[in-house]
Amino acid sequence: MSEFDPEVTLREITKENWRAIVRLKVAPHQEQFVASNAASIVEAHFNPEVAWFRAIYAGDVPVGFLMLEDNVAQQEYFLWRFMIAEQYQGRGYGRKALELFFAHVKTRPGADAVETSCVPAKGGPGPFYEKMGFVYTGKEENGELVMRRRL
Repeated sequence: MSEFDPEVTLREITKENWRAIVRLKVAPHQEQFVASNAASIVEAHFNPEVAWFRAIYAGDVPVGFLMLEDNVAQQEYFLWRFMIAEQYQGRGYGRKALELFFAHVKTRPGADAVETSCVPAKGGPGPFYEKMGFVYTGKEENGELVMRRRL
């Protein structure tokens, strides 16, 4: 990998890197679409039975965050949070991170699909998710449209 095409990895969030992950922010017009990483990490810690979360790195640079609702009991898997920081968007990191995410979910018991949801608004992540193979299910939860991707 060159410095212009760094390897994308998913890494555990530790006491050494959590501050850098919490500092990552989406563009101001995107803030309505995703919780802050700080709120997501707190939520994960209070839901340890289902929360699997990772920092997204490009080389050694933290560029984003994702979280899986890993419900093994019901064999349901949900992309709970996903963000790439504003200054790192448009470089393919999100696509590569979701490919790694899908590979992880495939290892989970009974996993044949993953769902997510998004706010149906201009500038939202829906078109990106569609490019990644998600399709709208017709269901709605808390004002968000549910999407599903077969694995």
